[in-house]
Amino acid sequence: MALLRLSSGDITGFKVFFWLMILYGVISYFVYSAIHMKFVTPLGADAPLDRFSEARAIEHVRVLAEEIGGRQEGSPGLRQAAAYIKKQSELIKERADSKFRIEIEETVVNGSFNMMFLGQSISLTYRNHTNILMRISSIDSQDCDPSVLLNGHFDTPPGSPGAGDCGSCVASLLELARLTVDSGWLPPRPIIFLFNGAEELFMLGSHGFMTTHRWRDTVGAFINVEASGTGGFDLVCQSGPGSWPSYVYAQSAVYPMANSAAQDFFGSIPGDTDYRMFAKDYGDIPGLDTIFLLGGYFYHTSFDTVDRLLPGSMQARGDNMFSLMKAFVNSSNLLTAQERESFRADARGSKGERPLFFDYYAHFLVIYSRRQALVLHTIPFAIFLLMPLLLRLPTGSLFSSFSAYYDFIKGLLYHASGIILAIIFPMAFSVLRLLFSGHSMNWFANPHLAFLMFVPCSIVGLLVPRILWRQFPLSQDVSALGLSREELVDEARFWGAFGFYTLLTLAYLISGLSGGFVTFLLSAFMLLAWIFYYLSTKYFGHQSLRSTACYVVALIPCLTYSVYFGGFLAVFLIEKMGMTGSHPPPHGYFIPDVIVAAIIGLVTGWCFGPLLPVVGKWLAKPSIIHVLLHGSIVALALSSQFFPYSNDAPKRVVLQHSIQTTDANQILGASFDFAVVDSNSLMFVFKHAPEVAKELRGNQELSFDTVIQSDFETWKGIFPISALFSRALKFPTTTEDILARYRYFPLLTSSNSSTMSTGGSRRVNLEFSLGSLKEVWVAVLNITGPLSNWSFANHKIPAPVKIGNRPPSYVCRLSGAGKENWTFWLEASSSEALRVDIAVVDLYLTDSTSKLKSLFPSWMDVTAFTSFLSSYIL
Repeated sequence: MALLRLSSGDITGFKVFFWLMILYGVISYFVYSAIHMKFVTPLGADAPLDRFSEARAIEHVRVLAEEIGGRQEGSPGLRQAAAYIKKQSELIKERADSKFRIEIEETVVNGSFNMMFLGQSISLTYRNHTNILMRISSIDSQDCDPSVLLNGHFDTPPGSPGAGDCGSCVASLLELARLTVDSGWLPPRPIIFLFNGAEELFMLGSHGFMTTHRWRDTVGAFINVEASGTGGFDLVCQSGPGSWPSYVYAQSAVYPMANSAAQDFFGSIPGDTDYRMFAKDYGDIPGLDTIFLLGGYFYHTSFDTVDRLLPGSMQARGDNMFSLMKAFVNSSNLLTAQERESFRADARGSKGERPLFFDYYAHFLVIYSRRQALVLHTIPFAIFLLMPLLLRLPTGSLFSSFSAYYDFIKGLLYHASGIILAIIFPMAFSVLRLLFSGHSMNWFANPHLAFLMFVPCSIVGLLVPRILWRQFPLSQDVSALGLSREELVDEARFWGAFGFYTLLTLAYLISGLSGGFVTFLLSAFMLLAWIFYYLSTKYFGHQSLRSTACYVVALIPCLTYSVYFGGFLAVFLIEKMGMTGSHPPPHGYFIPDVIVAAIIGLVTGWCFGPLLPVVGKWLAKPSIIHVLLHGSIVALALSSQFFPYSNDAPKRVVLQHSIQTTDANQILGASFDFAVVDSNSLMFVFKHAPEVAKELRGNQELSFDTVIQSDFETWKGIFPISALFSRALKFPTTTEDILARYRYFPLLTSSNSSTMSTGGSRRVNLEFSLGSLKEVWVAVLNITGPLSNWSFANHKIPAPVKIGNRPPSYVCRLSGAGKENWTFWLEASSSEALRVDIAVVDLYLTDSTSKLKSLFPSWMDVTAFTSFLSSYIL
């Protein structure tokens, strides 16, 4: 009966809405296929030897992730992985003919330096980390020839078998090395394969190569191969210095997967890659940072297994890498460090200049320099400024041009308000839902749910200004111009929206960011679509759906890219929200939902916004608004029936067995400490893991008021990762199994040779023993007091760390196995005491810890370790 009460305008509006749903549905299908690599056919193990084979590469991953397993520093698996990689490299050397010169090295690196990580200044000191290197060149090559470096790491974080991160990287490099030998191609310049064994400890393996290896100054270009998931796009997230690496990629990649906007966002993501060591901190080598970005659910979890790798991903990566290797070694821009010093500017731009580029469904890549962008991105804004004069001066006066410009500004404001409301409406709906829901992030395991909840209300936000100001307040005199009011309103709305996108493009350009191509594309295709629409109205009129169809059809290439870019961004963000940190109450509970709602609103705005000037008049009907609102409300109501987590989207839990010690064999106390890294708190965890709660507290009630909260000191062993925690909890436990396992605990001792200088400073010589611990991942020193110097990092202390109300302190991380104790000195600027708090992270789990870990449900990923804590006054 409700359908019978619809007006003809409503029915037409629903027809338009229906066809647009079909259009965006078809586009979304192609986007899903593209970002999940459906267009790539992986080659089998029987593929020709002159082709990269994903199946052959996966066999390497299977050995690393299944047969060897975890490859953390301190574990036997790391040494086994190094031996396997070296053996495979030697097999490749054996199959090479006499034209090749292949050198294989196993190097042990040591070093000490300061760095910023996750916004914190820390010092890193390491020893005995292993890198495996293979250098492939022609028999006629010289040691000083410029070379190309391919880097991948074989270590993994605690608790992860590391199939994606970064077994897939190592496997890709091994298959590429084999392909180089078997393909019949003799590289004219050397290619170095660096398998580094300490990336997860904050890029130590690459630091060791860049500071100690004899080949470091020969490297003229590099490709860093990384994974933040289990496949999908192998996206170029960083490139530089200069523009040369980007141009090489644009010309050579078989499946180009890159956009310069990624560099704008990369710094805001928790984490870093070896790229910074090669291109920024310890070198100025031109290079690319390519990263698997989908499958982020499994990143740094026990779920990062071989079966999670997305088919086609490694095949596309391998085909790209082989083509890029050839392009780099054949380029005249490949220079050694000394040559780069002499010829600082590259062939296409000055040092530091980054071009703008984007791929279109991994089929081709558009790239242009920043100088070209200065012209291209300014043209749309110039057109916007000149259009009132061009439209009105031939038939009117200068006053009519100003009136037209005033109308265009109003159109711009209306469109901007629609975009803003498209973001605000989903955010408001997300908050409203959480007020009546028992937990957040229902969309985490069901990404489609986020789109169903937030896209309809975002479209409502886009349409609201059109409904509220249905009668556009024209400043132009309709009678004097000889045009209908409808034509003038359409004109004002279009040029206003066009002006909005040109202003954003200009803002991107002025700010120096690299994502302006998105709004530039929108404005360029809107201009083309408007020409089609204007011409079609001469034949069909403004009220014809054919005219509207002409406008929409002309925009399809742009809309297709907008959904491609925006859809990938939204999916990537949803997968990463499970590890972005738990935030303090009361607002922390809302943050993930609000962020996802805002991003989907923004994506909806740029995917649907360009249609509004013409399509809006058909869709801005109360009946359509009601349908969209009802759809959002139903989706929000149904969302409570969806659980946030699953085995395909696990909940991350951190379990630390904390042991407070004094002297070498005495325990002050022990506890199990828990933390989570998303907005569903530990109370959510214990509610759905009742056996864990019972094991910890029996039948006693668990709440944040009844359980001791775990502070910064407890978690300093994994600082600065612990900065992501909020409201961690501590449960005291017994110490029997600890005493049964360990004979000696970590111990810091000072010698009697402390000295006092004439200036009043004093130096304390120290020796640090790891006791009987056998699987040490890292040891962390947290020093408070008047520290003025130390023996680490070339006698340079980092900026002090300030956490909450605690006094400033200096943090140094020690890593690497060795028979010798650590020896170092600290210097105080006065006689005031220095306090040294030490945390040693051991990967071995006691029986009680293992039992507790086994009680969690399968959809929770529990990263567990043992941490020995001790404090000293010097």
